[in-house]
Amino acid sequence: MPDDKVIHAGNAPKPVGAYPHARQVGDLLFLSGIGPRPAGGGPIPGVVLGADGEVEDYDIAAQCHAVFANVKAVLESAGATWQDLVDVTVFLTDIRRDFTTYNRVYAEYFSVETGPCRTTVEVNRLPSPIAIELKCIARAKSQ
Repeated sequence: MPDDKVIHAGNAPKPVGAYPHARQVGDLLFLSGIGPRPAGGGPIPGVVLGADGEVEDYDIAAQCHAVFANVKAVLESAGATWQDLVDVTVFLTDIRRDFTTYNRVYAEYFSVETGPCRTTVEVNRLPSPIAIELKCIARAKSQ
């Protein structure tokens, strides 16, 4: 399709499956689920893994900052900015434990007056040992 563009962000972590970082369709930019994994590989910020590879503990604030950095990297690769975000869906693995901290960190990046719409849900598990993932929609820049 002429108004359909796939985005692969070289400065963001590689997707854990067969999908692009984002897809621009017309005036909208749809980001795939983005977690806090570092772009170059290595340990996930704030995660303590046991010998069995399972999460023993994690720092949700560290993961929040890392996931926001990854979202920003994908947006920038598509020519977009924070101000272009219009909707964010947040997936937390422990909403009772993490929602207050997540809200505090989120407020460092967005304001009620100018920030995107947001939905937060709890999920049992995410595809890698992370406690947060974001799914975003943004306004796309003209192609």
